[in-house]
Amino acid sequence: MAPTRTASKPHATLQDPLDYLPCSPIAEYRKHQLIYRQNEPSTNIYLILEGKIKVSRLAESGRQILVNIYQTDEFFGESALLHLSRRPEVATALENTKLMSWTASEIEELVRRQPRLSLAMAQMLGRRTTEFVRRIESFSTDTVARRLARYLIRLSERMGDPEEDGSVRMLPFTHELLSEDIGTTREIVTQYMNHFRKQGYLQYSRKGIVLHRDAFHNWLRTASAKPAKFST
Repeated sequence: MAPTRTASKPHATLQDPLDYLPCSPIAEYRKHQLIYRQNEPSTNIYLILEGKIKVSRLAESGRQILVNIYQTDEFFGESALLHLSRRPEVATALENTKLMSWTASEIEELVRRQPRLSLAMAQMLGRRTTEFVRRIESFSTDTVARRLARYLIRLSERMGDPEEDGSVRMLPFTHELLSEDIGTTREIVTQYMNHFRKQGYLQYSRKGIVLHRDAFHNWLRTASAKPAKFST
């Protein structure tokens, strides 16, 4: 029996790995609990049944770098397929989370029996590669303000709930987490978040972030390459 899909997924024309994977025992993790540490043996691939997972890595400089945030029906830990002796990243629960997992050898055996699973996994990894390419391009061409705006838009597309007025409501992602993704400090993210709030592009509090995505898209189309200026 395959894992139950909790919601309709985008990319309906692509293969879905959930159609080919059997159920496995469910593991539960509390908010902030580690799933695995960097440099631990790389063995399992995980599927999120409920909750959200932050995957990050520690750079040689000691700086924490966000790889991505994953949510219900998404996989993480795919580095196990490379048969690495050690994990290159750390995975942490952002909220109370339920997971299924399979070892790399189990996935390989399933692929032998169901070749379409390999296509589904390849398409999933291809989508992630495309996203990483966009992020690298943004680092090369965008100011910090534009990188932050693009990341907020991506988060809203993947994890936001549309409101009646056209805005999108998201979880209250911390400024520290946002800074890990766009390669700056928490203090600079706070500056830009305050600037965006004053401009009416978003509202945020401990309860969540409300993003006016159309306003952000318009700003990205018209903003110059110069950093945004703040009123004092």
